[in-house]
Amino acid sequence: IRRASARVRGSGVLVASVVGFPLGANTPEIKAMEARRALRDGAREIDMVVNIGALKGADHDLVKRDIAGVSDACREVGARNKVIIEAAFLTDEEKVVACSLAQEARAHYVKTSTGFGPGGATVFDVALMREVVGSKMGVKASGGIRTADQVREMITAGATRIGASAGV
Repeated sequence: IRRASARVRGSGVLVASVVGFPLGANTPEIKAMEARRALRDGAREIDMVVNIGALKGADHDLVKRDIAGVSDACREVGARNKVIIEAAFLTDEEKVVACSLAQEARAHYVKTSTGFGPGGATVFDVALMREVVGSKMGVKASGGIRTADQVREMITAGATRIGASAGV
């Protein structure tokens, strides 16, 4: 992160880092510490993996505290927090809960996937996430997007950012 930040300094390019990869199982304190370290080193966007086990176990207080710790760290330095919900592991109800908790914890974005799980972005998931978070949060479609048609479909469904597996 430090090297990348030095290389792009002054260019307007923001360095992003992930915390809690791949399954978000770190404790909230560790995840917040990871975020603060990345931010100190120059990251200005943090993609955090939601604690999937806690979410599936309906420990919503832990999930919200987990997201809030990283969101607070980001807000302290004017950085953005994207919450990766890893939609392919979740039921539709759990996706709604994850997005709602991300919103309550003041995250900036919700994101479909890490690329580590069994599936990537779907139009249905992007539309569902957009419906839950409304217009005040970003939605990033990520994982398995390889064509211009797929990009257009994701944007139509409500994505404000795209994580593409391939470029032109």
